[in-house]
Amino acid sequence: MPRRKVRPQGEVVERAAALRGELRAALERLPSDDPEVVDAVWRGEALGTLLWALQLAELPPYDRPFEPGAVADLDPAEGTLREAEEIRAERESARLWHWRARTTEVQAGGAIDLPARYASFDQLIAATAMRGYEQGLLPPPLRGDFRAYGKVYRHLDREQAAEAHSLAVERHHALNWLAGEGDAWDDVPLDT
Repeated sequence: MPRRKVRPQGEVVERAAALRGELRAALERLPSDDPEVVDAVWRGEALGTLLWALQLAELPPYDRPFEPGAVADLDPAEGTLREAEEIRAERESARLWHWRARTTEVQAGGAIDLPARYASFDQLIAATAMRGYEQGLLPPPLRGDFRAYGKVYRHLDREQAAEAHSLAVERHHALNWLAGEGDAWDDVPLDT
């Protein structure tokens, strides 16, 4: 598969400005159970990730969300796009976190065929966590798993697992889009 180019800075600034407008409007409507408002607040993670790419925000660990009000206050036009290799590395990190969240769902769903060299999901997860750490993409593993919320990922409660999944999806989406995946923001592939 050919390597795609990182989207140009102007396009990134434009997308970040659109997400910023959506987030600001949603924050004004809080508290709300309206799915559009909830979705816009979650897209604040994608906005924060694009602001990270524009060197305007620090990327929190994958178990801690961006502060929505703080990212809504940043002006994307003031940023400068990071180097493509740094963006690609973070994209791979986001893909791994998204993979880990999906693995939890797959495990809960029952029978699935593992690659032949792995006897269990735990073994596959441990190998992935170590490889990601060795490549500088993940924090040090904890007891053969990704470390999240100060504990082993497989021990996350339902709320933590849902939040970790949402964080990973939004960041993965933003980074895949940034890396040139999909023709438009709404059709970005999220393969893990």
